[in-house]
Amino acid sequence: MTEYQRILADMTKGLAPFTKGRVEVNENTELVGDLELDSLQIMELLLFVEDSFDISIPVSILPDVKTVGDLAKQVEKIIGNS
Repeated sequence: MTEYQRILADMTKGLAPFTKGRVEVNENTELVGDLELDSLQIMELLLFVEDSFDISIPVSILPDVKTVGDLAKQVEKIIGNS
C-alpha cells in the first residue's frame, strides 16, 4: 500500500460520521458537492486530518481541494515536506 493509499483509507474512515451512510466515499467524492459539507464541517474535517496525521494544513491549499483524493494528495505532500 502506498502512502497515498494509506492516507486515503484513513480519510475515508474519518469521513464516515459526515456521510451518515448517504454516500460511498472514494477518492473522487466531492467534499461539498457529494458530501454536502458546510464550512463548519469542512473545518471539523481539517481538524480531524491534522490530528490524525500530526500535521498543520495551510489555508492556502483549500481552493485546490475539491475531492477526498485532492485532500489526500495535499496531506501526502505536507507529510513528505516535514
